[in-house]
Amino acid sequence: MDEHLVLERDFDAPPQALWRAFTDPRSLAGWFGPEGWSVAEETVRVEARPGGEWHLEMASDDDPAQRSPVTARLGEVEEPRLLVGHTEATEESGGRAMVLRVALAELDGGRTRLTLTQGPYAADLLPMAGEGWMSSFAKLDRRLAAG
Repeated sequence: MDEHLVLERDFDAPPQALWRAFTDPRSLAGWFGPEGWSVAEETVRVEARPGGEWHLEMASDDDPAQRSPVTARLGEVEEPRLLVGHTEATEESGGRAMVLRVALAELDGGRTRLTLTQGPYAADLLPMAGEGWMSSFAKLDRRLAAG
């Protein structure tokens, strides 16, 4: 059965800071990928507009030859609230195209609620995807706290 990953997380930063984290190549390279994986800034391309490309390449810190590219074509772009991208079919998605949706909602006190939806995933891959995003979000928390 196919399933979508849905994660909700509050960050101590305004929506514009989270928007930059997903759309500025330097910012995106600084946090994306679970612990043990990094993104070189030169692999990041972001055209934050409908029809634009959102691309990066993760590399294993232990074995830089082990790489995982991520490419999406952006459909909806509403700065600083919504990014929706569509990816090509991958092994992780069971050979199907996937959707990545990032919604940002302003909360009191300069905080932001990020709701991420991604899928479809084969049910057995859903926990791994969730763990990867939560690890990435921990890196993002540290980056936002550092300014």
